[in-house]
Amino acid sequence: MKTPKQKILILSYYWPPAGGSGVQRWMYFAKYLKKMGWEPIVVTVDEQEASYAVWDKSLLEEVSEIRVIKTNTREPLRWYSLMTTGSLRNGIPQGEVKRKNILGKLSAYIRGNFFIPDARKGWVPFAVKAAQKVLNEESISHLVTTGPPHSTHLAGLQLKTQFEINWWVDFRDPWVDIFYNKNLYRSLNAIQKDAALEKKVIQKADGVLTTVGGILHETLKAKAPNQRFHSIPNGYDAQLMEKVQSEKPKDIFHVVYTGLLTTNQAYDNVLNVLDGLDSQIPVRISLAGNIDPEIIQGIRLKHSKLELIFFGYVSHLEAVQLMKSAHLLLNFIFEGAQMQMISGKILEYMATGVPVLSIGDSNSEAGKFINQGTAAKMLNTHDLEGITDFIQQVASQKGRLQNEFPDLENWSREGLTKRLVEEVF
Repeated sequence: MKTPKQKILILSYYWPPAGGSGVQRWMYFAKYLKKMGWEPIVVTVDEQEASYAVWDKSLLEEVSEIRVIKTNTREPLRWYSLMTTGSLRNGIPQGEVKRKNILGKLSAYIRGNFFIPDARKGWVPFAVKAAQKVLNEESISHLVTTGPPHSTHLAGLQLKTQFEINWWVDFRDPWVDIFYNKNLYRSLNAIQKDAALEKKVIQKADGVLTTVGGILHETLKAKAPNQRFHSIPNGYDAQLMEKVQSEKPKDIFHVVYTGLLTTNQAYDNVLNVLDGLDSQIPVRISLAGNIDPEIIQGIRLKHSKLELIFFGYVSHLEAVQLMKSAHLLLNFIFEGAQMQMISGKILEYMATGVPVLSIGDSNSEAGKFINQGTAAKMLNTHDLEGITDFIQQVASQKGRLQNEFPDLENWSREGLTKRLVEEVF
């Protein structure tokens, strides 16, 4: 007799064709859970109604066999984007709170005090209704809610009171302690309300997943001493890494940065060092991601000697191709988020074998991870000597220096999904 598959219900606001790193964590978990004999069922928002800043339709191929239930939503972000930029998408905030003018400051205040925990909380009743239908009709053993947006966990909290189910909360980023909350002009009442919601969620869940442990776990344990906390990082797609080949240019020093870049990241000193290197060897900097045109313009003006190519947002496949064409990969940790996360991008960087320079705290979880590479460094932005020495070392061995990482296969998306099943479920 064939054993029935265990079913797991995943509530994730971000899902293909949404782009960006946030969507990839449970996209890959679902993909490999399916291969391991589970039946993942995903409740998400209809992409035509969602507040997605970026799209990547190529990711749909990764989840073509996953059962997906799409819902409506009611939220203000697309209309805020339209009002501020003339586009339903270009003005959706990502990784920073823009407060350059009165409208930006007012929007930050409204977001911080009236949309708690976040401006996508209008999706919650639709997610709950869709999840209730599945849970009433089918035998589901596990429920996962993943955030941001952390309002998703409020759906899990409601479902936990109604159904006997093993509910795990996944924090891709911190909730109350996320670095940009300090820019939202929140009142004491708003701060306390947000903290109370987070505390209630982590106390009522059957377990809490995070991408890092360390200080983040210590902070959360103080709020829920009897809770189970488990860290499973983001990973890299081994199949994609093996498939993608990309030639490195020969007559220049090619430096690549992919992902979100904001004014909350310290990139100036690295660019200053590269400016100086340009007199010895031509330097090309390739940037790819959802980056504010003002930042690109500022870099061009301040570092006019450097050849700067801005690709805009590219697909995941194209991003990996660009990474593999580099002699040096750059990463800049968000200021205030030094101890909070290890991004999936860092894992992909390490998997390429290309030397990596990251700016941040070397004692953070990300710093300890990166510094295990044979040609990878996490350095403080003010360590000009260290930054200069490392860049010159990589440039002098351009194309020959390989960044090797111990037991890299353990950090593949498939390997991490096995850990998820063995250690959590």
